[in-house]
Amino acid sequence: MFSERIVGSLAGGSAIRAMFEQGNILKKKYGAENVYDFALGNPDPEPPVSVINDLKKYAGEPGIHKYMANAGYPDVREKIAAYMKKETGVEFTGNNIIMVTGAAAGLSITMCSILNPGDEVIVIAPFFGEYKGYVGNFGGKIVRVPSIPGTFQLDVPAIEKAINAKTKAIILNSPNNPSGAVYTEESLKALNVVLEEAEKKNGNAIYVVSDEPYVKIVYDGVKVPAISAIFKNSIVVNSFSKSLALPGERIGYVAVNPAIEEADVLMDALIFCNRTLGFVNAPGLFQKVAAEHLDDVAGLDAYKERRDALYEILIETGYECEKPQGAFYLFPKAPIENDVEFCNRAINHRLVLVSGTGFGYPGYFRLAYCVSMETIKNSKESFAALRKEF
Repeated sequence: MFSERIVGSLAGGSAIRAMFEQGNILKKKYGAENVYDFALGNPDPEPPVSVINDLKKYAGEPGIHKYMANAGYPDVREKIAAYMKKETGVEFTGNNIIMVTGAAAGLSITMCSILNPGDEVIVIAPFFGEYKGYVGNFGGKIVRVPSIPGTFQLDVPAIEKAINAKTKAIILNSPNNPSGAVYTEESLKALNVVLEEAEKKNGNAIYVVSDEPYVKIVYDGVKVPAISAIFKNSIVVNSFSKSLALPGERIGYVAVNPAIEEADVLMDALIFCNRTLGFVNAPGLFQKVAAEHLDDVAGLDAYKERRDALYEILIETGYECEKPQGAFYLFPKAPIENDVEFCNRAINHRLVLVSGTGFGYPGYFRLAYCVSMETIKNSKESFAALRKEF
C-alpha cells in the first residue's frame, strides 16, 4: 500500500527525535524544571540582535517575498562566494553557490545530483543518523567506517580499505556531531592522498561532501581546516542553523569547488534537484539576512562555559569522556556495553540522553549542552545516581 522502503525505515527512525519526544512526556509528568533533557541540538541562545534588526529591515523590502532564481539571489551568492574565497583561498564565484533550505536540503540535493543506484558513500562513525536517509533516498549505500576510539579522529587506513570502484563520495562532518571532534589537517591531507590514488586506480571522482553547520562553533583556539583548500573534488554544505541560532528558519548554502571537472554541470544538477525535490528556493528573506552575518556566531562563550560545566560534572561523577573541540555535544562512554539500555534507564533519573547506537557508534551516548546552565548544574545528582547503578 505504501512505500516499502519508507515503511521499513520507520522502525529505525530518528533516535534523537524519539528521545526528544520522551523528554516532552517526562516534562508533562514532572515539570520541565525537574527534567534534564540533553537530547536535541536546539540552540539555547537567541539569534544576535543584529540579525533580528536586519530581519525587520528586509521584511519590508519590495519584492523580497516573491520568487527568485532557484539558486538564490545573485548578490547573496556573490557575498558567500567572496566569504568562501577569503576563508579558503579557493577562487569561488557566485556561480559556485546555491542557497538551500538548510544543510539537510543541501545534503539531499547533493546526493540526488551525484549518486547512481548502487553507489557507495563512506561515513565516519559516529555520524548523524539522517545521512542514511539522504543517501538511501537516491539509491546509494552507506559504508560505515569507525573513527579512532577515544579521539574520534579519522582512521585513514580504515577508510582506504573501505574504498572500491563503487565509492562515489565520503561525508565529513567536522566539528563532528556527536563527538565534537575536529579532524586534523594532517589526517585530512593524508586522506586526500588516499582519495587521489583511488581515483586514478578506479577512473572516477570521489567527492568529499563536507557537512559544516558547526564550523564556527570551536573552542580553545582550535582552527577547522578548510576542506575546499585540501580536496579538489569537494562540495561544502553549510547552514546558519547553529552559527546564528536559526534552526527553525531553514537557511544554508552549497559551495561547489570550482576545480571539480564539469563543475558547471554539477551546479545545474543541484539547481534542478533543488527545484524538483520540492525545495524550489531557499527562504528569500533569510537569504538576505544571513548574507549580512557570515562572520557572526551566536552564543559561543555560553557554549564553552556549558561544555566545561557539563564535562566537569561527568568526570566528577565517574564517566569517561573526551573533551570536545567544537559543536555543542559531549559523547561520553556508557558504563555498560548496551548504550540503548543505559539511556533507557537514565529516564528513571529524569535524564534524557541519546544512545551512540543511533550514531553508528555503540557503547557511547550523546549529550547536547545547548541548554540552560541551570539544567546542567541541576543534573549532577541525577548523573551521579545513574552512574552508581552500574
